[in-house]
Amino acid sequence: MESTAPSRSPDTVLRNIRIGTAGWSYKDWEGIFYPLGMQRRKIHPLEYLARFFDTTEINTSFYGPLKPELAKLWCRKVSAVNPNFLFTAKLHRAFTHSPIAVMEPTSAATIRPTDEDEVRTREGLDALAGEGQLGALLIQFPVSFKNTSLNREYLDRLLRQFIEYPRVVEVRHSSWNDAATLSAFTEENVGFCNIDQPLLGRSLAPTEHVTAPIGYVRLHGRNYAEWFDSDNRNDRYNYLYKQKELEDWKGRIQSVADKAQTTYVITNNHFESKAGVNALELKAMITGRKVIAPPTLLERYPELRKFADPDDESGDSTTLPLLA
Repeated sequence: MESTAPSRSPDTVLRNIRIGTAGWSYKDWEGIFYPLGMQRRKIHPLEYLARFFDTTEINTSFYGPLKPELAKLWCRKVSAVNPNFLFTAKLHRAFTHSPIAVMEPTSAATIRPTDEDEVRTREGLDALAGEGQLGALLIQFPVSFKNTSLNREYLDRLLRQFIEYPRVVEVRHSSWNDAATLSAFTEENVGFCNIDQPLLGRSLAPTEHVTAPIGYVRLHGRNYAEWFDSDNRNDRYNYLYKQKELEDWKGRIQSVADKAQTTYVITNNHFESKAGVNALELKAMITGRKVIAPPTLLERYPELRKFADPDDESGDSTTLPLLA
């Protein structure tokens, strides 16, 4: 790989490819991705994250509707560091998961959103969109949501319900990987989320589909041992992709980007910021240049040095901006 001096701007030569992590607020990232002392100095994690990436996927909007004032705060924080930054946001799980999904399969018959869920969900999404920083709305279903006539009808209604947002659908069951689904998504201008996950049963295998101007890729890791059996949900995301595995995805990502206007690549293997490592490695692979990385991340994962140089300014927390 060509080694060049790292650019000080988080904008890269990725053109229409945006690479980032799923979420940013993790306790186990402190001292690994984030320098120690950020919380004490009241430095917002997004101000630091935006030094290295130009997108991130909002996880909290899946667990509950996003508060508009919080969305606007996040937009201000990233814009001050990286004006090119865009968020993607998960749709609230009330629209995509059974309320007792751990006990019963998710289907159109078990998903029960309320009118209040829609009102509150729209408030947060509209706040992001109003700031011009909503790149995509990710509508994520579990593997138990299969391609049946009832589920297709529900999905079609849901897509119309949120038609004003740039929509991307993540389905994890292989029954959705068919020509009819791709045709329907194309007709409705809905993106297909290409995923990497442990291939258990009829889990969806890696794809490189593009059905809308937005291309989307999510890498969940391949922790087969912990995917369904772990008592701690964070354990399933304890997986660091090997270089060869990322090289395979590099080709798929470039194929997606060739057909899409904008492609989002999100690493969801967040345990101890393995997502940050793999996102930076992918960024370097695709650009063909070394990127900048948090010094603490390079210390924890020395294999990253092949792809990244330390961001000298971020290594000293005294140079980081305080929260306004």
